Amino acid sequence: MELNALLGQPVALPSLPRTVALLMNELAQREPSLRRLNLLFGSDPVLAARLLELANAPAHQLTRQVAGISEALVLLGSAPLQTLVSSATLGTAARAVQGINLQQFWRYSLHTAKLARSLAGVVFQNPTAAYTAGLLHGLGELLIHLGNPQKAQSMNTLVLPLDMRRGKIEQRILGYSYSHVSAALAQRWLLPQVVVDALQYQAAPFENTAYEPLAGVIHLAAWRVRGREAGLSERELAVSFPGEIGLMLGLDIDMVLQQDPIDWTVRPDAADYLV
Repeated sequence: MELNALLGQPVALPSLPRTVALLMNELAQREPSLRRLNLLFGSDPVLAARLLELANAPAHQLTRQVAGISEALVLLGSAPLQTLVSSATLGTAARAVQGINLQQFWRYSLHTAKLARSLAGVVFQNPTAAYTAGLLHGLGELLIHLGNPQKAQSMNTLVLPLDMRRGKIEQRILGYSYSHVSAALAQRWLLPQVVVDALQYQAAPFENTAYEPLAGVIHLAAWRVRGREAGLSERELAVSFPGEIGLMLGLDIDMVLQQDPIDWTVRPDAADYLV
């Protein structure tokens, strides 16, 4: 299936059911807490993407595109947020994507966003855009599984969805990878070009004519979190470290690990994501 055909599939990307419920409850309050809304939207890739799509709609006639969740919330009122969250229940109905452990996927996405924000500050990139790109970077994998389940399952027999080799396998078999799908979705959702480019080039931020430092940040953050999800030892992490990307950003493995803001001794469930 070609990329445009995949993007045309009428599928609803899933949101975290608990997050949707908590958002509906918060928005029903007389004065919803912006801090609470920011935490909730910032924990769910699909809700965050839809929020930014709404904020960047042409009707708002913005002089620049919005990359951050907090800025989008300030721009929008409660009514459109309630409509957005209500429609998100469609994506929670099935609560399953064949071949994807959704609890792991949501956790992985949030951890990648947190680490990307931390690393971005070190290399003088936009932390807000880094968080957004980190949160959304894997959405293409969900769409591949939903839109082309048979092909996705055949690839799963080779490498699992969060395997570090996954993108290369998809490129070889499909002619594109989850990163290209994520970038195409972000483009359709009218997200800022800096986020689109970070998603597009996350697998190879400095190859050929590309020079995308923010994509490099996403690459390193995803490497760290995928390594954790795979249970890699310190030695295995060292062997797998993408040194060329680290070198271009001025980061070695110790610097990346030191910037890690996540308490890995805690294995959160869906109720613990709001941190």
